[in-house]
Amino acid sequence: MTTGNFEKRILCIGAGYVGGPTMAMIAAKCPQYEVTIVDINEARIKAWQTDNLPIYEPGLLEVVKQARNKNLFFSTDIDNNIKKADIIFVSVNTPTKTYGEGEGKAADLQFWEKTARNILKVSESDKIIVEKSTLPVRTAHAMERILDANANGLKFEVISNPEFLAEGSAIQDMENPDRILIGSHETESGLKARQAIVDIYANWVPRERIITSNLWSAELSKLVANAFLAQRISSINSISALCEVTEANVAEVARAIGTDSRIGPKFLNASVGFGGSCFKKDILNLVYICEHYGLHEVARYWESVVSMNEYQEQRFVTNMIKVMFNTVAEKRIALFGFAFKANTGDTRESPAIHVTKNLIAECAQVAITDPKALDNAKLDLKDIAGNIEFTENVYEAAQGAHAIAILTEWDEYKTLDYEKIFQSMEKPAFIFDGRNILDHDRLYKIGFNVFTIGAPPRKHF
Repeated sequence: MTTGNFEKRILCIGAGYVGGPTMAMIAAKCPQYEVTIVDINEARIKAWQTDNLPIYEPGLLEVVKQARNKNLFFSTDIDNNIKKADIIFVSVNTPTKTYGEGEGKAADLQFWEKTARNILKVSESDKIIVEKSTLPVRTAHAMERILDANANGLKFEVISNPEFLAEGSAIQDMENPDRILIGSHETESGLKARQAIVDIYANWVPRERIITSNLWSAELSKLVANAFLAQRISSINSISALCEVTEANVAEVARAIGTDSRIGPKFLNASVGFGGSCFKKDILNLVYICEHYGLHEVARYWESVVSMNEYQEQRFVTNMIKVMFNTVAEKRIALFGFAFKANTGDTRESPAIHVTKNLIAECAQVAITDPKALDNAKLDLKDIAGNIEFTENVYEAAQGAHAIAILTEWDEYKTLDYEKIFQSMEKPAFIFDGRNILDHDRLYKIGFNVFTIGAPPRKHF
């Protein structure tokens, strides 16, 4: 079912952090395909059609502009675009459930199921449905049962193509991916549908990096990949606590173990904790699945990764209060960074949310600065009653502050005029480097009392 000059029509339902960048890259690399992104959020769709995109990602605007209005289109007309599509990528939100069975752990699939039922309702031709949202293993089976319940003789083939993008480097990750994973049934029709998706990515990804598997392996691989990455962060963070009380240095420990080729250096930077939309959600999803199948010891093992992350966030705030003479009441605390990581405006599950709420509970005055995440920070904290100020100017945030906490590893925080900042602060002045990115010896020489993750403090008292 092709029209015009395009070989195929690709549709993505969901214009968020995954759907938007992925489809922009596919459109830019595959001019022979028409690519349309639909979403119920009209403001988001309009923003994709401007130079002020709804998400910040380095290099994304340039990729969008390559293809926009040529073979990349944005729309709120979901039904008509479903009808016309040959291949539909489903990239809707699958948050953790906040109600009922599996509350706090299982994925909330209501948006995903509504999408599946809508595809069934309006489709007039066979289609390939691609799971792009992170979903529990065997979710494709449920989608198939919904889609197969049609009286029109239509054939839907469900493919799992999980996303392994890292926010902040998503364009680079898509341009030169470690791997593309495509899972399908091992049937004749399943393999044919799988090949159609392989053919899309083969336009720019070397074939040896396109991994194919059965459907269930692909679904589970996404959860397991994020669980393993988060596990490394929690592991080094647990050691950071030990380093602080034994006067070891976690950066030196990480460097020593990271040179072991069996371990490697990645994801061994101790910090205030991991955030983002995937790590916690995917681990808890994995925990729920293990519990469902009676694998309780396995569930507890993975649950401990999340528990360690929460401990690290809490330990950071507790340490701040302790070293600032056991009270932060009425003290101005400047938080440098609110995004969960650098080079994104995404604040989902950011440690900064936890830190802010705890400081406000202790009656601190909190000044938040971030180059890209202030709008999201305001939304995250809109229900928090307390003295919170937002400013893009880091020097303004630090003015009159008793302490600075580095919560996002933005490069610009490494090159600030800290002598000027020190002069503007209350004394004694504290810096809590939650990302271990600053020159701590230099800060100490300026006059700061410097507290880092996983190393002895540098203090003047």
